[in-house]
Amino acid sequence: MALTFYWYPKCGTCRKAKKWLDEQQISYEDIHIVENPPSREKLEEIYKNSGLELKKFFNTSGQKYRELGLKDKVKTASEDELLDLLSTDGMLIKRPLTTDGAKVTVGFKEDEFEKVWK
Repeated sequence: MALTFYWYPKCGTCRKAKKWLDEQQISYEDIHIVENPPSREKLEEIYKNSGLELKKFFNTSGQKYRELGLKDKVKTASEDELLDLLSTDGMLIKRPLTTDGAKVTVGFKEDEFEKVWK
Protein backbone atom coordinates (compact mmCIF):
# COMPACT_ATOMS: atom_id res chain seq x y z
CA MET A 1 0.00 0.00 0.00
CA ALA A 2 1.20 3.52 -0.78
CA LEU A 3 2.28 5.84 1.99
CA THR A 4 0.00 8.51 3.34
CA PHE A 5 2.00 11.50 4.55
CA TYR A 6 0.07 13.95 6.75
CA TRP A 7 2.05 17.16 6.93
CA TYR A 8 1.97 20.91 7.45
CA PRO A 9 3.88 22.74 4.70
CA LYS A 10 5.09 25.51 7.05
CA CYS A 11 6.67 22.93 9.39
CA GLY A 12 10.43 22.55 8.91
CA THR A 13 10.41 18.98 10.20
CA CYS A 14 7.69 18.06 7.71
CA ARG A 15 9.67 19.60 4.85
CA LYS A 16 12.77 17.59 5.88
CA ALA A 17 10.73 14.37 5.95
CA LYS A 18 9.17 15.14 2.56
CA LYS A 19 12.62 15.85 1.10
CA TRP A 20 13.89 12.53 2.51
CA LEU A 21 10.98 10.61 0.95
CA ASP A 22 11.56 12.37 -2.38
CA GLU A 23 15.31 11.64 -2.31
CA GLN A 24 14.58 7.96 -1.62
CA GLN A 25 12.06 7.99 -4.47
CA ILE A 26 9.36 6.67 -2.18
CA SER A 27 5.89 7.45 -3.50
CA TYR A 28 3.31 8.88 -1.14
CA GLU A 29 0.11 10.84 -1.00
CA ASP A 30 0.64 14.06 0.90
CA ILE A 31 -2.27 15.45 2.88
CA HIS A 32 -2.30 18.89 4.52
CA ILE A 33 -2.92 17.93 8.16
CA VAL A 34 -4.58 21.23 9.07
CA GLU A 35 -6.85 21.53 6.02
CA ASN A 36 -7.68 17.79 5.96
CA PRO A 37 -6.98 16.27 9.38
CA PRO A 38 -7.50 12.52 9.66
CA SER A 39 -10.96 11.54 10.91
CA ARG A 40 -11.39 10.14 14.39
CA GLU A 41 -11.81 6.66 12.90
CA LYS A 42 -8.67 7.05 10.79
CA LEU A 43 -6.70 8.32 13.79
CA GLU A 44 -7.84 5.38 15.88
CA GLU A 45 -6.77 2.96 13.14
CA ILE A 46 -3.36 4.65 12.79
CA TYR A 47 -2.91 4.69 16.57
CA LYS A 48 -3.81 0.99 16.94
CA ASN A 49 -1.36 0.04 14.15
CA SER A 50 1.45 2.14 15.58
CA GLY A 51 2.05 0.33 18.85
CA LEU A 52 2.79 3.77 20.36
CA GLU A 53 1.22 5.45 23.35
CA LEU A 54 -1.57 7.79 22.31
CA LYS A 55 0.16 10.75 23.97
CA LYS A 56 2.97 10.39 21.39
CA PHE A 57 0.48 11.64 18.77
CA PHE A 58 0.19 15.06 20.41
CA ASN A 59 2.20 18.02 19.16
CA THR A 60 3.38 18.93 22.66
CA SER A 61 5.44 21.88 21.44
CA GLY A 62 2.48 23.42 19.61
CA GLN A 63 0.79 26.64 20.65
CA LYS A 64 -2.66 25.02 20.56
CA TYR A 65 -1.52 22.25 22.95
CA ARG A 66 -0.33 24.86 25.46
CA GLU A 67 -3.40 27.11 25.00
CA LEU A 68 -5.70 24.22 25.80
CA GLY A 69 -3.60 23.20 28.82
CA LEU A 70 -3.36 19.63 27.58
CA LYS A 71 -0.19 18.67 29.46
CA ASP A 72 -2.17 17.48 32.50
CA LYS A 73 -5.30 16.45 30.63
CA VAL A 74 -3.36 13.98 28.43
CA LYS A 75 -2.26 12.12 31.59
CA THR A 76 -5.79 11.53 32.88
CA ALA A 77 -8.11 11.54 29.85
CA SER A 78 -9.49 8.31 28.41
CA GLU A 79 -8.37 6.96 25.05
CA ASP A 80 -11.73 8.01 23.55
CA GLU A 81 -11.41 11.56 24.89
CA LEU A 82 -7.88 11.86 23.50
CA LEU A 83 -8.86 10.55 20.06
CA ASP A 84 -11.84 12.93 19.99
CA LEU A 85 -9.55 15.81 20.90
CA LEU A 86 -6.90 14.93 18.30
CA SER A 87 -9.51 14.69 15.56
CA THR A 88 -10.78 18.24 16.24
CA ASP A 89 -7.64 20.05 15.11
CA GLY A 90 -4.75 19.00 12.87
CA MET A 91 -2.45 21.38 14.77
CA LEU A 92 -2.74 19.13 17.83
CA ILE A 93 -1.28 16.15 15.95
CA LYS A 94 2.48 15.61 15.96
CA ARG A 95 3.69 15.77 12.42
CA PRO A 96 4.49 14.49 10.00
CA LEU A 97 2.26 11.48 10.53
CA THR A 98 3.21 8.79 8.03
CA THR A 99 1.50 5.45 7.48
CA ASP A 100 1.11 2.71 4.90
CA GLY A 101 -1.90 1.22 6.66
CA ALA A 102 0.21 -1.20 8.72
CA LYS A 103 3.30 0.75 9.83
CA VAL A 104 3.31 4.22 11.34
CA THR A 105 5.86 6.91 12.13
CA VAL A 106 5.11 10.06 14.10
CA GLY A 107 7.46 12.99 13.60
CA PHE A 108 10.68 12.70 11.62
CA LYS A 109 13.90 11.05 12.65
CA GLU A 110 15.99 10.10 9.65
CA ASP A 111 17.23 6.82 11.16
CA GLU A 112 13.66 5.78 11.97
CA PHE A 113 12.44 6.63 8.45
CA GLU A 114 15.44 4.68 7.11
CA LYS A 115 14.39 1.62 9.14
CA VAL A 116 10.63 1.80 8.55
CA TRP A 117 10.18 3.20 5.05
CA LYS A 118 13.24 2.16 3.05
